Amino acid sequence: MTETWNFINTGSHDPFYNMAMDEALLNFVSQGEIEPVIRFYTWDPPTLSVGYFQRLEKEIDIDKVREKGYGLVRRPTGGRGVLHDKELTYSVIVPEDHPEMPTTVTEAYKVISQGLLEGFRSLGFDAYFSIPRSEEERAKLRQPRSAVCFDAPSWYELVVEGKKIAGSAQVRQKGVILQHGSLLQDVDIDDLFDMFKFKNPRLKEKMKAAFLEKAVAMNDISQKHITIEEMEEAFEQGFKKGLNIDLQPLQLTEEQLKEVEKIRDKYKSDEWMYRK
Repeated sequence: MTETWNFINTGSHDPFYNMAMDEALLNFVSQGEIEPVIRFYTWDPPTLSVGYFQRLEKEIDIDKVREKGYGLVRRPTGGRGVLHDKELTYSVIVPEDHPEMPTTVTEAYKVISQGLLEGFRSLGFDAYFSIPRSEEERAKLRQPRSAVCFDAPSWYELVVEGKKIAGSAQVRQKGVILQHGSLLQDVDIDDLFDMFKFKNPRLKEKMKAAFLEKAVAMNDISQKHITIEEMEEAFEQGFKKGLNIDLQPLQLTEEQLKEVEKIRDKYKSDEWMYRK
C-alpha cells in the first residue's frame, strides 16, 4: 500500500519565516503531530543563506548583501552560501527511523533526492546522480575551495550535462531528517560572487569560472523557459513517483503557526546570525 505524506506549499516569505517553518515542521514531525512532510517555498526578498558552520564575517561581504537589497539568513543545515532568487526551494522532513530511510546521510540523501531526479526528468532533463570515483575527487569534497555552494558536485548530487543542477543540505535533529535545497530556475553569477570575500580579484574570477563550469540553472540548458509553476507541478509529481508516496495537503493549526512565529525570532537574532 502506498504511504501518504503531507504536502505544503507556503509560497513566498522572508528568510526568517522560511527557516523557521522548516524547523517548526521538524518539531511537529518529531513530536508525532504530523506525518512526514514535503514543503515547497520561495523567497521575498531574494536571500543569501549561509550554512550553519560558515564564518559569516570572514566569508561574506555583509555590506554588499545589504546594498544589493538581498536578505541574509543562517540555515540550520551545513553547506556553503546559496543565493535564493529565481528558484523553487524544497524541504523534506521525515523521521530517521522511517523504514525507507537508510541510516547514513549520503544514502538517505540519495533516497530523498530520487524525488528530485524524477522531477527533473519529467521537465525533460537527462538528470543523474554524480558519484565521485577517484580518491582525488573525494579529497576535493572534503576540502571545498570556495564558500559558494554549487561549486562542486558532492556524493549523489544531481547532475545534468555534467553540471550540478540542484544543491541540497541535510541535518538530523530530534530523531528527524530535514533535507532542503535549491532547484535553480535561473542564477545571477555576478551578483552571487560579489557577496563573498576573496583574497584578491584574480581568485574571485577563477572561482567564478569554475562555478560556471560546474553548475547550471534549468533555463540555461532548457529548450524553453521553465516557470516556477511548471517546476512545482513537476517536482510534486516527482516526489510521489521517486518516493512511492501519495501526498495530502497540510493545513497548519493556529497553534502551530504561532510556533513558527516564535522560532522566526530566533532566525532574526544577531545571536543566531553571528554565531560563528
